[in-house]
Amino acid sequence: MDKLPKCGANYVPLSPITFLNRAAKVYANRTSIIYENTRFTWGQTYERCCRLASYLRSINISKNDVVSVLAPNVPAMLEMHFAVPMAGAILNTINTRLDAKNIATILRHSEAKLFFVDYQLLDLAREALSGMESTPLVVLIDDVDKPTGIGRHGLEYEQLIKRGRSDFAPDELVDEWDPIALNYTSGTTSAPKGVVYSHRGAYLSTLSLILGWEMGNEPVYLWSLPMFHCNGWTFTWGIAARGGTNVCIRNTTAEDMYRNIANHGVTHMCCAPIVFNILLEAGSEARRPITRPVQVLTGGAPPPESLLAKMEPLGFKITHAYGLTEATGPALVCEWQAQWDGLPKGDQAKLKARQGVSILTLADADVKNLATMESVPRDGKTMGEIVLRGSSIMMGYYKDQETTSKAFKNGWFATGDVGVVHPDGYIEIKDRSKDVIISGGENISSVEVESVLYKHPRVLEAAVVAMPSEKWGESPCAFVAIRKNEKGSRNDVKEVDILRFCRANMPHFMVPKRVAFLAELPKNSTNKILKAQLRDMAKAFGSTIQKKKVTGGHGGGYGDVAQSPVLAMSRL
Repeated sequence: MDKLPKCGANYVPLSPITFLNRAAKVYANRTSIIYENTRFTWGQTYERCCRLASYLRSINISKNDVVSVLAPNVPAMLEMHFAVPMAGAILNTINTRLDAKNIATILRHSEAKLFFVDYQLLDLAREALSGMESTPLVVLIDDVDKPTGIGRHGLEYEQLIKRGRSDFAPDELVDEWDPIALNYTSGTTSAPKGVVYSHRGAYLSTLSLILGWEMGNEPVYLWSLPMFHCNGWTFTWGIAARGGTNVCIRNTTAEDMYRNIANHGVTHMCCAPIVFNILLEAGSEARRPITRPVQVLTGGAPPPESLLAKMEPLGFKITHAYGLTEATGPALVCEWQAQWDGLPKGDQAKLKARQGVSILTLADADVKNLATMESVPRDGKTMGEIVLRGSSIMMGYYKDQETTSKAFKNGWFATGDVGVVHPDGYIEIKDRSKDVIISGGENISSVEVESVLYKHPRVLEAAVVAMPSEKWGESPCAFVAIRKNEKGSRNDVKEVDILRFCRANMPHFMVPKRVAFLAELPKNSTNKILKAQLRDMAKAFGSTIQKKKVTGGHGGGYGDVAQSPVLAMSRL
């Protein structure tokens, strides 16, 4: 073994920044970014990133300094994914849906030295900064397509680009484990935590997704997924690797998505399942014909099979992924197999709703009993916790070694999600560990109940949580939002209708004991349903609920919501 050659000078640290270098050389004249009337090529994008990195260094932004940005999916947001790490700094993309208090908390905790703010979010940023003792330097991002002139009295993004040097040469990366990004969790189950990504992890995750999704050369990618969400699931870097085109949109409205898909020949997009409802509910005035299939990678919440089945006839081909901030975005992908092509559409939809197998560069993924660390049987029934390991898992939580240590068990990252493994090795999520409903000794997956509710033709949104029960300990309680009928009303759907549907389509012990109607389910800043809030409502029901039979008669629709103080407060 001693006679084997050492890698020596051949060792080059892995970093997604190399994708931009290659794109500038190989695809220099290809369109890199489209944003309304603005167009850039990869050669221009490389030069703009060099100029920005040069300016950052000139104002003493150096290695491991944090640079924060609060912006929608505009060209500057994409460019900073390369320029900030080219300057040796760490990029912190902040969720634009957070309130001022949370933004201030992130800026304070991250100790950001520089804060880029989009012009539409300037008031929100000012409010966040107003309560801080020490504030970062603020740079305004004006609209590159239609400048507002707001930044004429201070630092403005395009001005910095002009001031920087086009011949800037970034320092060579020495350690691929250096941090590249800092992303804060959405805090659905706990307080937001700063998740640190390494250059190596971001590089490997990017490769996994463009390979696993079979993203070919010159993709046209629509930015319907926020770039602040796990760095756009690493596609902020990945589109450069394929010499593709980033179609940036400021808002994920149905009109903007359909228009850009049609005008630019979009081939790929990512989104949470909530975007499916936006596209499905669009009126005829917003829709545009889709002439070739659009590949869609979805994740963020288990999409019901009925929702997946409705999307394909519109021209969208769905691939389901599962991930979390700590896994640099998607960690499992429901990799399609040719042998499934001949199955009935309903069976195909069920398969697509599974979370699948590990991405290519993840070392392993499993479902284990955390008490024994033994793998659960591959029977599609025995539940355990989904665990992951590999270089693309986060380096840890920023300034929080104790929580970092708790997240890793015997070399595995414990996700907190409950799942099963099917005989073919595909993993299917069943619930968050805290959302499993234990009723009379039976474990009920809220996700399974929700998937049945979504099959009801009038159910737009559904969530199921535990409700206290004297007899069973816990019982399922369903919260649903109803689609309007042709007359624009929701009140024709009653509780008794939903319960009858459930009894006809699931085991009786899983049938909700209460169905409550909301105009819209409460969600957090990343559009995840706030089950903690729904659990509080369900507790109030549990203290007063009466046992009743589903034989007709009682069971209100939206009219009953207004009569309930708990529900009335939650309506959005």
